[in-house]
Amino acid sequence: MPDLFSDDAGEELPLPGADLVLWRDFYTGSADGLLAQLVAATPWKSEHITVWGKTHPQPRLVAWYGDPEAVYTYSGMRMQPQPWTQLLRDLKDSVEQRCGARFNSVLLNYYRGERDSMGLHADDEPELGPEPVIASLSLGEERRFHLRHRRDKSQPGLSLRLPSGSLLLMRGATQANWKHGIPKESRPCGPRVNLTFRRILR
Repeated sequence: MPDLFSDDAGEELPLPGADLVLWRDFYTGSADGLLAQLVAATPWKSEHITVWGKTHPQPRLVAWYGDPEAVYTYSGMRMQPQPWTQLLRDLKDSVEQRCGARFNSVLLNYYRGERDSMGLHADDEPELGPEPVIASLSLGEERRFHLRHRRDKSQPGLSLRLPSGSLLLMRGATQANWKHGIPKESRPCGPRVNLTFRRILR
């Protein structure tokens, strides 16, 4: 899929204690077509997460793909990877080339509408290592991505819209210092799929 990705330089986002790069027009093919393909072909699951001892249904659908050893545990869930599809492997190869990193797994999040969301959190599970590299490809409805410092409440946060076809790279101390999330929206929203490529260490 090399002809479907731009070679523009990424935009470094100014956030102290973080290393963030955004490519606003990374995927230059039909983002709506790719979105529809993923929505139709993915065996989505409605998972439950445990936070502060309480179990809640996730307000979105998820799917986990990767190499056989890429078992991922977060918020009380242990996720066994499904084998790569050719489409996801092709997307991974292109994302790896742009980011200069190697990934062995991808978490797909399906936001069906404005009430689906992701709470503030950091991807700081031990199997990701101390400074994980995470690349996030957004398709479909433009949603607000919010970052808030984990300890210093005086630090101003960052809120930005992630366009369809954009790629956000988080690396370095980003997860150690910042939480991120996708809040609910008050306006009607169409579907969005977000693919977060990462490397599980074993």
